Amino acid sequence: MDVENTKKSFPKILIQFIKKNVVMTVALLAAVITSVFVPVDKEYLGYFDFKTLTCLFCVLAVVCALKNIRFFYLLAKKVVQLFKNARMSILALVYITFIGSMLIANDMALLTFLPLGYFVLTTTGKEKYMAFTFIMQNIAANLGGMLTPFGNPQNLYLYSKFNIPNLEFMQIMAPPFILSVILITICCCIFVKPEPLEVENEKISLPAWKTVLYLILFVLSIVIVFRVIPYQIGLAVIPVVLLIVDRKALKMVDYPLLLTFVFFFIFAGNMARIDIVREFFSMLLEKSTLLFSVMSCQVISNVPSAILLSQFTENYRDLLVGVNIGGVGTLISSLASLITFSEYTKHNPGKTGYYVKKFSIFNFAFLIILTGFMYVFNMIF
Repeated sequence: MDVENTKKSFPKILIQFIKKNVVMTVALLAAVITSVFVPVDKEYLGYFDFKTLTCLFCVLAVVCALKNIRFFYLLAKKVVQLFKNARMSILALVYITFIGSMLIANDMALLTFLPLGYFVLTTTGKEKYMAFTFIMQNIAANLGGMLTPFGNPQNLYLYSKFNIPNLEFMQIMAPPFILSVILITICCCIFVKPEPLEVENEKISLPAWKTVLYLILFVLSIVIVFRVIPYQIGLAVIPVVLLIVDRKALKMVDYPLLLTFVFFFIFAGNMARIDIVREFFSMLLEKSTLLFSVMSCQVISNVPSAILLSQFTENYRDLLVGVNIGGVGTLISSLASLITFSEYTKHNPGKTGYYVKKFSIFNFAFLIILTGFMYVFNMIF
């Protein structure tokens, strides 16, 4: 009888798992399908960015540990007390993410500040702004990181490949960066009302030694991003410490998100090895590097696009701009968007369609405005 019940319930469990992890499922299917055209071989090992995967795991684990001691709840309370209304608080959250992406990379900024946004909205009863806030934080992370060589992964790659001077790099990215700040500010002022925020006057005391320990681990994760120390050290230290101090944090890590990255690396790597795909992109780049690098991001994401398209053009200025503003648009145009989607659906499992619709409207609006602006800017200057 138990066996029969298990057999009957398995399809339901599978369907629930797929619904909960739609993006991971799509990434898996994309990886499997492209593997038919590019059979598995030793080159597959070169697809994976083990540093990114390690940083993701480490930051996710430390953020979970900080959640468990209510660190973000306290931080959210401070934000509310300082800015007092919904509009200013959400603007602060978005700006923090924007600045954070310039300093610690877009993925890390989202992993750090999305939980803060969640706690600000849930503790004040303003969940109605959660989708908008997450989307703006996502856009801020993708576009804020464009100004520095280490803000986005594709920046670091192109910066190194073409040996772009620091000053020139910032001059190239300054126009779309400034416009992005203006657009994000306007959106927050229009779509968020200056409603007063209140939070319960609850006394919270953080465990001092755990707080210090977890913040040290978090700094260790960020130091790895800057390549100050090898990522292998973080992978060895952080899980071991948490295994001793807070095993629950390790269990709470979003492992489907990590698998999504793995499957997506396989898909992108295979796409870059298909001759017809390479020939197609080579032809398009001759017409407009800016426009077609933006379009490429919508299909195979910004990092794979930067790697693939850099093989066929020396116009690094337009390519750099294209793969940065191309990070907004579809859900797969940036790996950072998958982090935001995963975090939102985790808290709002029944609102996937609502989120994707709202995400698409705002992202494509930003994409069209930024692409049009840079296209005209290049014609004039």
